[in-house]
Amino acid sequence: MIVRHYLGEDGELAQHLTRQLNTPLDWPEDVGLNTEHVAGIASAAACDVAYNQAANGHLVDLFAALPLPGTPEGREFWDALRRVGGDAAMYVDPANAGGPFFKYLIDGNEGGIAGRVLSFLGALDEQQRDAVAEVIGGALDHNTFVAGGRYLGKLWLRDAETSAWHVLLASRRTYETEDDRNRFFEAWGNA
Repeated sequence: MIVRHYLGEDGELAQHLTRQLNTPLDWPEDVGLNTEHVAGIASAAACDVAYNQAANGHLVDLFAALPLPGTPEGREFWDALRRVGGDAAMYVDPANAGGPFFKYLIDGNEGGIAGRVLSFLGALDEQQRDAVAEVIGGALDHNTFVAGGRYLGKLWLRDAETSAWHVLLASRRTYETEDDRNRFFEAWGNA
């Protein structure tokens, strides 16, 4: 995965480790790990907002499977995608997104790429979506993926859409406070 997650002192994972598990960030100091600690850390990591960074890394991997911009194969692919995707393709087109498209992820803008991907997919009508799936599927390395063109393209689109949704859903949690969570649990507990 290209995107790395760093355990910041104010991140959700750090807060969970220190508050819920009573585990200092510099732990273990002269103590061993036990299964309960490892399970608790794994559980916290699975629920952490870092999931959106993992999903972003997956989005990068999906785009990395496509022909690279600036190469002859890439120029042909992106031209074909623009033709069949129309205006919607401008959300993900390298010429429109600019060089720092994926650098935004590294700089911490987790929702930027995901929003562009969902805008792209949301703006496609059914005919365009099928045509885009055909173009993407035709560009994927069939020796690696061992399946037919349009089917691979549909899988790519579905995966990109789900990954982008996960990023945006998880990134909304970064704005929640402990009070927000307590209100949520109280409201559901009183329902």
